[in-house]
Amino acid sequence: MSVVSMKKLLEHGSHYGHQTKKWNPKMKPFIYAAKNGVYIINLEKTLGKLDDAYAAMKALAEKNGKVLFVGTKKQAQAIVMEEALRSGSFYINQRWLGGLLTNFRTMQKRIKRLQEIEDMEASGTINVYPKKEVANIRKEAARLENFFGGIKEMKKLPDAIFVVDPTEDYNAVAEAKKLGIPVFGFTDTNCDPEAVDYGIPANDDAIRSIKLIVSIMADAIVETKSGILSYAFQEQDLVKDISMSDVIINVEQVNEENERRRRAKMEERRAREERSTHRPFDRRPRTNDTYQGRSDSKPFVRSEPSKAVETPKPVEAAKPVEVVKPVEVVKKVEAVKVVAPKAAEVTQEAVAKKPRAKKTEVKEGE
Repeated sequence: MSVVSMKKLLEHGSHYGHQTKKWNPKMKPFIYAAKNGVYIINLEKTLGKLDDAYAAMKALAEKNGKVLFVGTKKQAQAIVMEEALRSGSFYINQRWLGGLLTNFRTMQKRIKRLQEIEDMEASGTINVYPKKEVANIRKEAARLENFFGGIKEMKKLPDAIFVVDPTEDYNAVAEAKKLGIPVFGFTDTNCDPEAVDYGIPANDDAIRSIKLIVSIMADAIVETKSGILSYAFQEQDLVKDISMSDVIINVEQVNEENERRRRAKMEERRAREERSTHRPFDRRPRTNDTYQGRSDSKPFVRSEPSKAVETPKPVEAAKPVEVVKPVEVVKKVEAVKVVAPKAAEVTQEAVAKKPRAKKTEVKEGE
């Protein structure tokens, strides 16, 4: 009996791959068809790979092995943290720091620093420091908690890792392969199935698909602890299953519905644009019925510019008539222009008018 039904995978959208132009040729054996420019994953092969991964994860958990769940993309962060805590595993849901596995001893020092700050907060010794230093310490603790909060209790390297998107978190896959750690993970149509040891062909972008697959892998760990399973081996889902022909029919129906909605939106947008462009210039004035029940509004009445009513000005009292005196006409007298004589003429006239000095004769004997 399979871990989950094909119908459940269909309901959660696990059969949708990436666009046909974004694919890895190594995923060709797991692709059933292409519809509307999107690859459809063969869910029959997904079930087989999922059963193998579930059995391997369960066998690992029975030997008290620890698993590290990795999902740094936005739609997987909350799911990875929730399922890792439910199964008692470790998780990384923020940026993968380089050397987290290959340089684990150095990373342990940062985790130890985080634990020291938490002990200071618990005992109250952090209040001994100045306020500015306390703020810096708490800021450092928040940053460390963001990156190492899910692996604070991980004292050694994990026995396996589960990666939501091996293409996104390729550093985690590379470090695990270098250390010989088994890798579980999704293999969407754009992934390399040879990069992981236990690949599950499924949609790694839809939230519902991520939730389903990650929960099933967490159920493999919970089952060894006699816990409650979320999705695995639900009898009501396994009673009546479907085939890939039903999956294709469902995909075509969804595509038709999406096309109908798209055309309806286009027609609505086109009608709205026509109403806005062909709106009459002089519309009928609004009536008072529009403003019934609105005491704070006044009806708008459009008046023609030629019939606009002007506000009459107040009439002023009559003023006494003043007698206007006749204006005397004053003739303008032209000024006489005095022409100065030239320098040569002035010199000759001055010499002519200047009296000559009389000559005095000096007699002898005087």
